[in-house]
Amino acid sequence: MSETGGPEHDYEPVPGLPARLPEGEVILWQGAPSSAKVSRQVMKTRWIAGYFAVLVAWNVTAGIYDGRLPSEILFSSGALAILSTIAIGLLEAFAWGVQKTTLYTITNKRVVMRIGVALSATFNLPFTRIVSADMREGPDGSGDIALTLKPGDRLSWLVFWPHVRGFSKGALMPQMICLKDVAIAGNVLSAALSGSRVAGDAAPHRSAAPHQTGRTPGRRLIEAAE
Repeated sequence: MSETGGPEHDYEPVPGLPARLPEGEVILWQGAPSSAKVSRQVMKTRWIAGYFAVLVAWNVTAGIYDGRLPSEILFSSGALAILSTIAIGLLEAFAWGVQKTTLYTITNKRVVMRIGVALSATFNLPFTRIVSADMREGPDGSGDIALTLKPGDRLSWLVFWPHVRGFSKGALMPQMICLKDVAIAGNVLSAALSGSRVAGDAAPHRSAAPHQTGRTPGRRLIEAAE
């Protein structure tokens, strides 16, 4: 199942993977972030545009109150508009780069994250290291899936950003961000984790299958019981 093919790298034997899959492992899903969602939700371009709009309005109002010439007000307001256009353009370009350079992969044994706009890196997250997967879904069906890992994994926040939610008990939470149809990836991951527990690939658990708890509008927690 594939949400998007993602960018292909010449050095990758399989798109999104650092090496060919070993025998018995299969790809269940692949996807990448939506650049529009990254722009709005991660880079906050709408908020930044609104901030500059307030600055322009304030500049015009202050200029009129101070008795400045219309040409002076127009010049300073235009400068602010140009600055905002450049700033938002750079953020949009970064969001586009995130989409083009990212590919998330779910197999029957692990989650693989190929990330990095300036410097590409691939991270393997075996199911044996994943404690839970927290899926956050928006009204339009898009959302994120954050992975809580067992203690002991030393991952860099700077390397993972923006593919990260935060920390849980001192451990970094890698995150598959801004997926257009996050429920598809969430269901695939939930089923794969469940199958892994049943097959005995992971450490012993009280419950063989993941369960869903904490349902609220736009939020669902997929958790593997310890």
